[in-house]
Amino acid sequence: MEKAELKKFKELLLKMKSDIINSGVLNSREDLQVSTDDLADEADLANNVINQQVTFNMRNREFAKLRAIEVALERIEDGTYGHCEECDEAIGKKRLEHQPWADLCITHAEEREREEQRFKRIG
Repeated sequence: MEKAELKKFKELLLKMKSDIINSGVLNSREDLQVSTDDLADEADLANNVINQQVTFNMRNREFAKLRAIEVALERIEDGTYGHCEECDEAIGKKRLEHQPWADLCITHAEEREREEQRFKRIG
């Protein structure tokens, strides 16, 4: 990959990292507290639990994306960015433009997804 392209992807990854950190999603504690008023009403308590689950899911997704961005930035530094970790073939530019933290080519990404789906059904 050319230096100009690497620079473009690095800038994009750094912006995405900054956006996640500055979004407040990782620091929000609003949905994580249960009001004593909600404890008396089962519907309010259930709604509170649902909101907490949504918040946890959003945080987990953002943390996972942040970790993937960090790894992608490390791969830029060590010269392995843009290559599939399974087969070492180049990852398509369109894939990297859509998901710049991608570490697998589309073939291996689909294979991993099928395996994960299979384990979810088993487990």
